[in-house]
Amino acid sequence: FSHQKKTKNGMMSRAKVLTIDTMNPTVKKVEYAVRGPIVARAVELERELSEGMKKPFSEVIKANIGDAHAMGQQPITFFRQVLALCSYPELLSDSTFPEDAKSRACSILNSCGGNSMGSYSPSQGIESVRQDVARYIERRDGGVPCDPDNIYLTTGASDGIVTMLKLLVCGEGATRAGVMISIPQYPLYSAALAELGAVQINYYLNEEKFWSLDISELQRALDEARLYCNPRALCIINPGNPTGQVQSRECIEDVIRFAAQERLFLMADEVYQDNVYAEGCQFHSFKKVLFEMGPEYSETVELASFHSTSKCYMGECGFRGGYMEIINMDDDVKAQLTKLLSVRLCPPVPGQALMDLVVNPPQPGEPSYERFIKERTATLSTLAEKAKLTEQVLNTVQGISCNPVQGAMYSFPRITIPEKAVKEDMGQQPDMFYCMKMLEETGICLVPGSGFGQREGTYHFRMTILPRTDKLKILLNKVQEFHLKFTQQYS
Repeated sequence: FSHQKKTKNGMMSRAKVLTIDTMNPTVKKVEYAVRGPIVARAVELERELSEGMKKPFSEVIKANIGDAHAMGQQPITFFRQVLALCSYPELLSDSTFPEDAKSRACSILNSCGGNSMGSYSPSQGIESVRQDVARYIERRDGGVPCDPDNIYLTTGASDGIVTMLKLLVCGEGATRAGVMISIPQYPLYSAALAELGAVQINYYLNEEKFWSLDISELQRALDEARLYCNPRALCIINPGNPTGQVQSRECIEDVIRFAAQERLFLMADEVYQDNVYAEGCQFHSFKKVLFEMGPEYSETVELASFHSTSKCYMGECGFRGGYMEIINMDDDVKAQLTKLLSVRLCPPVPGQALMDLVVNPPQPGEPSYERFIKERTATLSTLAEKAKLTEQVLNTVQGISCNPVQGAMYSFPRITIPEKAVKEDMGQQPDMFYCMKMLEETGICLVPGSGFGQREGTYHFRMTILPRTDKLKILLNKVQEFHLKFTQQYS
């Protein structure tokens, strides 16, 4: 009867089968700062404000996550029109919808089982959508061929990334698979590696050179890791999250040569490929550069690249649409990948439909084209303005240093935290204390740099540039005021 215990009313009850001591230990190692304790407290503060509790602020401004529509970004009209028509086909007789939206909706529905978006799709994704994705990649990459059989539609980019990591992880002890990730990094990578029991290999981006990637740093990290694990993959985020850098073509070529020389599987996270703002910067896909380097690389280097409906000008996070393209994958492994994906049946069909619209938007001469271009251009132009505004304002604050936000949706400024605040035993990282204190005093919700990784002795926070411009100005002003007050308090 050791598994039984008395309850408050004296009755005997069974002990729980699943407890914190008997659960999967790798799950307990998973951390995801973007939705961590600061965000939980922000939600509590919002509730307290709604209940009339007095705070030193009137609203909570969340700049912790790249959720564009939650921050006020408007959806693209054409995308929502087609999705509405697909969801409720009786609207096809409604004259308020443009004919090209109706035509696209019919095409998508004809590709669905029973002409319904509520049916399962093939595990790899709807064939016609994969064909459209392949044509999009060919246009983007200047004619480099793309085989629809190498396209896998996914539940956001995250699903594809985790799936690839599952395939790569094997071995025990010193032969355990290691995966190289950038520091600072997007916490999906560290969380997935922790859950899979893989070895995380950190390589540091160069903050003094606009968060650039140095091959010498990749080599250092790799050489050290080979002493205790089997490095198998190299992950790149371009444009960068949380650091907002855009890699040069030369850098991408160097990375490809490095991966080829060291026999590493390349994973290119390219979900921000339309989010490039800085003058002189341009997005280059790893696939395009790989093929332009010639058959020595294009026929040997294994590559998986990822895209999503959640970022860029779309910001459609909730639909969970995405794709991955695989290059030079072993045929037997490809069969195993298809099997693995079949277990989760299929990605959400509305997300697949949205991905189809992203890669095949209205064309010149079609009724929706001008409105689509106007909305797309306005969204990206506004993001570029907010990227510049964020950099300029933060760099006026003594003790805050912000690199240019070349792309993506985030700023990752370095903050100086007084030694007195660092040394205080607060049971948490100094930048966590800083961000939590900022939340409690200003209502501004940011994520501490320690949640993304950073060099020892440096402190940062990540903030999105997504809030509406008026809200962003309020946010930046409050950050300025708080940092000055915090510095004075702990000096």
